[in-house]
Amino acid sequence: MDQIKLYNVERIVSLITDQTKTVRKHCNADNFIRVLRRCFQAIPDHRQVSKTSISLDDALMSAYAMFSLKDPSLLAFENRRLNEAENLRAVFGIENIASDTQMREILDPLSPREFRSGFTAVFRILQRGKDLEAMTCLDGHYLISGDGTGFYYSTKVGNDFCLRKKQENGKHAYYQQMYGAAIVHPDKREVIPFCPEMISNQDGTSKQDCERAAAQRFWREFRREHPHLPVIVTEDALSSNAPHIRELKALNLRFILGVKPGDHQFLFEQFDASVETGKVTEFNMDDPRDPKKYHVFRYVNGLSLNKSNQDLKVNLLEYWQADDKGNELRFAWVTDLEITRENAYEIMRAGRARWRIENETFNTLKNQGYHLGHNYGLGAQHLSMVFTTLMVLAFLVDQAQQLGCWLFRKAWEESRSKRQLWENVRSRFRELPVDSMETLYRSIAFGIKGYVVEVIEPDDVMT
Repeated sequence: MDQIKLYNVERIVSLITDQTKTVRKHCNADNFIRVLRRCFQAIPDHRQVSKTSISLDDALMSAYAMFSLKDPSLLAFENRRLNEAENLRAVFGIENIASDTQMREILDPLSPREFRSGFTAVFRILQRGKDLEAMTCLDGHYLISGDGTGFYYSTKVGNDFCLRKKQENGKHAYYQQMYGAAIVHPDKREVIPFCPEMISNQDGTSKQDCERAAAQRFWREFRREHPHLPVIVTEDALSSNAPHIRELKALNLRFILGVKPGDHQFLFEQFDASVETGKVTEFNMDDPRDPKKYHVFRYVNGLSLNKSNQDLKVNLLEYWQADDKGNELRFAWVTDLEITRENAYEIMRAGRARWRIENETFNTLKNQGYHLGHNYGLGAQHLSMVFTTLMVLAFLVDQAQQLGCWLFRKAWEESRSKRQLWENVRSRFRELPVDSMETLYRSIAFGIKGYVVEVIEPDDVMT
C-alpha cells in the first residue's frame, strides 16, 4: 500500500509540474497563428474591398484553420463553420469565417508565392530561438533535400495552369506538381519545409513547365530570402547535371547529389582509371550503431562531371552497405565538399538523408492526415496550388512545434500517434469551448478521462 501511495504522489507531482509549466513565448501554436495572420493581412486584396463581406485574411485564415485541424474536405470544414464557429473565432482569430464557396472564389486568383512571407516568418522564429542549431551537420551546414511530387491528377477536369499529358486514347490527362524542399537531418524525424515552388504552366507561355525549371526558381528565391545561410543541397540523380550544378555554385550552395554510372559514363570512366593508377582511396568500417553491418567507401576528388563540361570538377564517393546475411546496398554521389577519410561517413549519411523529403515530407503529407493529393478544388486559376501551399504551411507549423514546443510533444506522446493526435484535436475542438491551441493541447496532454487519484494525507507523503 505504501508503494501505491508513493507512486500516486510521484504521479501527482509530475502532473502538477507539467500542468503548471509554461510554453515558450514564441515557439507555440498560438504565436504562430498570430504571426501568420499578420502575414496574411499584408497580402494585397485583388478585389474591390468596399464590396466584400469577408476580408482576405479571414478567408486565408479559414483555409489555414482547415489544414491546421486536418479536415479531409471543404465539406468537413463547412460543417465545422456552422457548428464550431466560436472556437474558430477564438483560436484562429477569424472575424467572418469563409464558407466553402466563398473560400474558392476569394482564393482562386491568388498566387501561391504570396505565402512565402509566412514560411520565412516561422523559420525566423525557429532561428532566433536556436531550435535549428540541432539540425546542422558537416561543419554547421543545413542539409536541404529537394524533389518534385504531384498533388493533382484528372483525366476529365483541368485548367490553363495544369500540365498536360497525352494518353494512348488521344485524350489529355491534367496534373499539377510542385518542387518541395526541407531541412533534414540524418538523425532527426523533424523536417523544416520551405515554401514549395509550383510546377505549372505560366501565363503567356506555350512551353510546358518542368521540375528542373521549378527547382531553378526555387533555389534563386531561397537564396534571395536566406542569403547567408550555410547550406548543402542533396537531390536525386536527375539533378547531377552541369547547368544545375553551375547554378548551385553561383548561388553559393554546396551539394551532395546522387549519380548513376549509366547517366555519367565519362565520370565513372575517370574513376575506374583512377582505381588502376592507385589514386582512389578505399577503406572499410564497421557500423557504429549495428555490429551486423559494415560500410565500404571509395572516393576520389577532382574529376570532370562529363565530357562536355570538363572544366566542372566534382568529387565522387562510391559506397556499399553490407550485412552478415549478404544483403547489399550501393550508392554514389558527386559533391563539391572535399572527401576525406574523416568525413566520408558523414557525407554518406547526408546523401542518404535525401530520402527524408520523400518519407518524412511527401509521404507524411499524403498518408499521415494532411490529405495531400485529395481534391479540395482545382479552381479556374490557382486554387489547388493555394490550398497545397497552405497545407505545407500548416505542416511547417506542426514540425516547428515538434522541434521546439514541449506541450505539443506531450500531447503527441499521450495520443501515441500523429493520426490519433489529429483526431484528438478535432474531437476536443468539437466538444469543448477552447480559447487557444494551448488550452486544446493541455486538454489532450493532461485531461485523462477515468484517472482517479487517491486522496493522500500529508503524513502519507513522507512514506
